[in-house]
Amino acid sequence: MTYHPTPLKISETALQGVLIIEPRVFPDPRGWFMETFNAEVFRTHGLPEEFVQDNHSYSTRGVVRGLHYQLHEPQGKLVRCTRGAIFDVAVDIRRGSPTFGRWIGAELTADNRRMLWVPPRFAHGFAVLSEDAEVLYKCTTSWHAPSDRSLLWNDSEIGIEWGIAEASVSPKDAAGKLLREAEVFEYDAPPSGEWGFAPEG
Repeated sequence: MTYHPTPLKISETALQGVLIIEPRVFPDPRGWFMETFNAEVFRTHGLPEEFVQDNHSYSTRGVVRGLHYQLHEPQGKLVRCTRGAIFDVAVDIRRGSPTFGRWIGAELTADNRRMLWVPPRFAHGFAVLSEDAEVLYKCTTSWHAPSDRSLLWNDSEIGIEWGIAEASVSPKDAAGKLLREAEVFEYDAPPSGEWGFAPEG
C-alpha cells in the first residue's frame, strides 16, 4: 500500500519530546477520511510503532482528569479528542531536566483533529472545555496499578492555566501530590530518536 508522503504533520513544542500531531484530512461530498497513526511516519520521527492499550473516556464540562503518570512502566500517550473540546496538558516531571516542572497545553477538538504525544516520564491531564467530550488515547504500556501516581492538578508551583471557570475532579485526583513532594523521575537525556522528535534524513 502506498501512503501519501505527509499523512501526518508533526510539530515540536516548548517541551522536548512532546509533540503536536495533525493528520491530513481528505474531504469529499460523502464526508472525510484521515490517518491517525502510521508506523512508518512514527518510525521516521523516532516515535513508538507499537501501542498496547487504547483508552476511551467521556466527561462533562469542567471535568479535569490528571495529572497522571506511572512511576514504573511509564506510559507514552497519543491523545486525541473525538467529541467536543479539551485542553490537554503535559508536565515535565524529570527532576534535573532543564524544563522540570514546566508544562505545555494544546486545545484538542473534534474539529481541529489535533493529537498530542506525551512521552513516558511526563505527567498528563486534560480539562473539558465543551458541554461534554470524548477522549481516546493510545498507550505504550499497560496500566500498572502499583505505580499509578497523581500530581495535584492545581499545584501553584506548576501553575497550569486550565481555561475553565470551575473544576470537577475525582477524589483520587483531589488528593494528588504537590510536585515538590511527589515521587518523580530522575532526568537523563534520552538517546537520539528515542520517542522524541528526530528530524527526517
